[in-house]
Amino acid sequence: MEFGPIWRAMMRSKGGYLLIALQIAVTMAIMVNAIAIMQERSIKMSRPSGIDEPNTFGLVSVGFKPDMDTKSLIREDLDLIRNLPGVVNAIATNSYPLRQGGWSEGLHREPGVGKSVSSSAIYFTDEHGLETFALNLLEGANFTPEQVAWDSDSDDFWPSTVIVTEALAKDLFPDHEGSYIGKTFWFNDDNPTNIVGVVERLQAPWPTWTGVERSMLVPLIRESEFVRYVVRTEPGERDRMMAEVEELLSTSNTDRIIRGVRAMEDTRKLSYLGDSAMIKMLTFIVALLTAITGLGIVGLASFSVARRTRQIGIRRALGATKAAIVRYFMLENFLVSSVGIVAGSILAIGLNILMVQQFALTPLAWYVIPLAMMALWIVGQAAVVGPAKRAGNISPAIATRSG
Repeated sequence: MEFGPIWRAMMRSKGGYLLIALQIAVTMAIMVNAIAIMQERSIKMSRPSGIDEPNTFGLVSVGFKPDMDTKSLIREDLDLIRNLPGVVNAIATNSYPLRQGGWSEGLHREPGVGKSVSSSAIYFTDEHGLETFALNLLEGANFTPEQVAWDSDSDDFWPSTVIVTEALAKDLFPDHEGSYIGKTFWFNDDNPTNIVGVVERLQAPWPTWTGVERSMLVPLIRESEFVRYVVRTEPGERDRMMAEVEELLSTSNTDRIIRGVRAMEDTRKLSYLGDSAMIKMLTFIVALLTAITGLGIVGLASFSVARRTRQIGIRRALGATKAAIVRYFMLENFLVSSVGIVAGSILAIGLNILMVQQFALTPLAWYVIPLAMMALWIVGQAAVVGPAKRAGNISPAIATRSG
């Protein structure tokens, strides 16, 4: 079977074929860019936070007694939690990765008023922070107990030592080569601090922030009635320890409320809830468009078979086999699909370029378009199988009587 005669036959009645080709092109363009967006969101959702997520949870202690000794309470709580069998370590902090709420600061390379050269998420912690978060220390050392300070909500105190992520160090000192230990930068305008350690990764609390990999640990514990604890457990002990720690803190001091007990896995799900919903929505749209396109191909092929019943019967009477009739319609659909897929590929590339420029999306991966082309070709051929078989089953006698 040659493509030339089939193509010329299609051009004599091209309205329906053009509509199907256009439908395939639009489906192709939307499918490719939807897949690109889903890929980008999936990669974003799978980024490691840098901490031991499967074995970590957080909770909040809120005191309601006006004269509460918060410093003593925090020390007592941490001592109780850390000595529980099954607990690796625990800290009092202001936030943790993916929580969507926390502190950040503008940073300077030199003292004085001026625009900050970088910014960072701030995690208050003590010498137990590295182990609690399970961070990979690339260089330098952990905080010593003497470096950890206590601070009230009314103070404006910043310690002189910090541990930073590798991404923050590179952003602060882009031209520096070698060790970052001992490098100095400034909080605000006049608070110098030295880098004593560099960790591989510790994400900021805000997953949509462009500087999500820029974070630092500050050796500071804030005295407040509102205290956030982060607890890391032994593998497999997290769920049990969540209930046990909540019960322990609730009974150890009745002048406060324990709330917000949440595993890191749940924190991650809530943090990426919008991205997850978008992936599901785009998956549904792609599936729906593909199904509608397949139904359109079925409808066009069925109409073509009904319109050419006599012609098919005559060909059968002249010796054409069922396989030849089926092959004719399969090749015809292949030509229509190819036109639509090629046009859709061009449209998809143009749309992706526009989306990259307007919304800063990642450009299409090289393999997305070929995979989408194969998928639509398979859908198109599968959709025409039924009508093609019905055409092959038309007998010469029935075709003669119909005319």
